[in-house]
Amino acid sequence: MNPLLTTGLDEKRGVTALSVNLNKVALLRNTRALGIPSVTRAATLALQAGAQGITVHPRPDERHIRAHDVHELAGLMKQWPQAEFNIEGNPFHNLMDFVRAVRPHQCTFVPDETSQATSDHGWTFPQDASRLAPVITEARSLGVRVSLFMDPLPGAMRAVRELGADRVELYTETYARAHGTPLQADVLAAFTATAQAALREGLELNAGHDLNRDNLADFLAAVPGVQEVSIGHALIADALELGLAETVKDYLRCIRKASAR
Repeated sequence: MNPLLTTGLDEKRGVTALSVNLNKVALLRNTRALGIPSVTRAATLALQAGAQGITVHPRPDERHIRAHDVHELAGLMKQWPQAEFNIEGNPFHNLMDFVRAVRPHQCTFVPDETSQATSDHGWTFPQDASRLAPVITEARSLGVRVSLFMDPLPGAMRAVRELGADRVELYTETYARAHGTPLQADVLAAFTATAQAALREGLELNAGHDLNRDNLADFLAAVPGVQEVSIGHALIADALELGLAETVKDYLRCIRKASAR
């Protein structure tokens, strides 16, 4: 299991887990019919380098992760009992079929549409509450932790808790765009406030989207209680230069740097 060392509200911060998103590995593989690069091999290298989890986001069009990848990774993860398998996606598209079939440690519900290039917003409350309630209940009945992909809106955290979700994943693209600009402090403050609100409601915290080696430590140092970051695009891009194992180790160094502040 991922390290759950603190509530995030005390002075001793827990070590944030790194979950490596493998979508871009699958995207490259799908340009040929040779099966390379191997998604399961990439997962193995990431775990051997110290990653605490693997994330995939299988979309209905199988533009990157395909159904067989999910099942093969579920089998691989049985060899890594200390690590977690997180499957992301829209529960009203194809995600619940995978949740029922492989029962990952965590499912992250994301309100993406089939036409979107990537996830670009979180759930909206109260509009999405009634349809989310039954799928949250079902996933939790299967023993799967539920995380909701959310924008940094402190006022929405109570609604998330009332639905029965276990975690929120803070959608961090706005932070990534603001990092290094005069807007950084104000944008980051919204994430800090949202994290504090979530923790007060008894929710746990994840974060992801466009986090990278330049902005990760600053985010984790300012936002309390982040249990897990899911990183794919930047990490795989860095791996083209550094190699996958060294890249994972470098992201883990960024996390340790933040926890030492």
